[in-house]
Amino acid sequence: MHDIRTIRDNPAAFDAALARRGLPPASPELLALDADRRAKILAAETATAEQNRASKEVGAAKARGDDAEFERLRALVAEKKAEIAKLTAEATEEDARLRDLLMRIPNLPLDDVPQGADEADNVGIHRWGTPRSFDFKPLEHFDIPGVKPGMDFETAAKLSGARFVVLRGAVIRVHRALAQFMLDTHITDHGLTETWTPVLVKDEAMYGTNQLPKFAEDSYQTTNGWWLIPTSEVTLTNTVAGDILDEARLPIRMTAHTQCFRSEAGSAGKDTTGMLRQHQFEKVEMVTICTPAEALNEHQRMTTCAQAILEKLDLPYRTIVLCTGDMGFGAQKTHDLEVWLPGQNRYREISSVSTCGQFQARRMNARYRPARSENAGGKPDFVATLNGSGLAVGRCLIAVLENGQQADGSVDLPAVLYPYLGGKTRIAADGALV
Repeated sequence: MHDIRTIRDNPAAFDAALARRGLPPASPELLALDADRRAKILAAETATAEQNRASKEVGAAKARGDDAEFERLRALVAEKKAEIAKLTAEATEEDARLRDLLMRIPNLPLDDVPQGADEADNVGIHRWGTPRSFDFKPLEHFDIPGVKPGMDFETAAKLSGARFVVLRGAVIRVHRALAQFMLDTHITDHGLTETWTPVLVKDEAMYGTNQLPKFAEDSYQTTNGWWLIPTSEVTLTNTVAGDILDEARLPIRMTAHTQCFRSEAGSAGKDTTGMLRQHQFEKVEMVTICTPAEALNEHQRMTTCAQAILEKLDLPYRTIVLCTGDMGFGAQKTHDLEVWLPGQNRYREISSVSTCGQFQARRMNARYRPARSENAGGKPDFVATLNGSGLAVGRCLIAVLENGQQADGSVDLPAVLYPYLGGKTRIAADGALV
């Protein structure tokens, strides 16, 4: 969420940053509402002072037997009381409207984010690995003979409908191995703290990480008001909601493996075959809470952590910086990692790593107390938050299967997974793990 004081101080800069996202100016509406709200607050304070003065004078008028003045003052007190209640209610209503408007405006891009309208304007910054040359036409994951016995979309459709899958046998073992490998790598090599969180959250948590109010249709809500998390970014980031942390505790670096749920409301017709885009899936998420000064360093660090997973799995990938028109709502800057899928003959997103600055922290009132007194005398300031996939487990499974497929329908698996599979190294053409 944005700070209305910053918008007041420089509305032109605020609107210019929104224009980079292709959005119209927002400051005129915000500032008009803010001015009216503040005017009502001031009027209520003035009326309160007048009421207090009249209240003091009521007793004096009664004591000296001035009945006319007593009645006038008593009427004035009642009048001011009603006026204060009306002004306070109107100011409260306008404050809620202002907050709602601010909640619906996306984060402002950093100056070095490339200008662009959509994904065609994203900028590549790194490549790793060379896509394998096949002496046969590579298949998509769901058509590989060795995979078919363990990837059942028909049964899933019978149970739940489209965009679900039932995994069995060797395929689900590889899926589980990938998640465990990712967690172990992040914990042991990258120093992240493993965290287990609920997948059901209250409204406040979804507001805190900007899923609400604008993107309610993209998530699932239970009949008693809980929301199913679209990613554990929601829960991990909100662990510090309402807190004032000592700077010495920062950075806080967390990772979690959870089920995730998305309605995919805006993806009709996209990736309707296979398990690339599902309503229910698993992710290993990374979240960092740090000081604003360290956010960009942490952004690069988290990007490197995600890249390391792909490199250990020997999966070719590229890293891109999203342009202003393709960046997510809460991000100041985003690196996307795209893994090579030979079955599609293209790179596909497998991780987004974003720095949000203080945007989410302001929404959830997450602050830290600076250790150095020269920073506003140690006055609490909002933390910075970052999040990134480390990685999407299902998409990583797809990449492992497609890149490891063989002409006979079997799949060779990455060596780093062997210890998680009891020493097994392949999925045979008949679907057995061997």
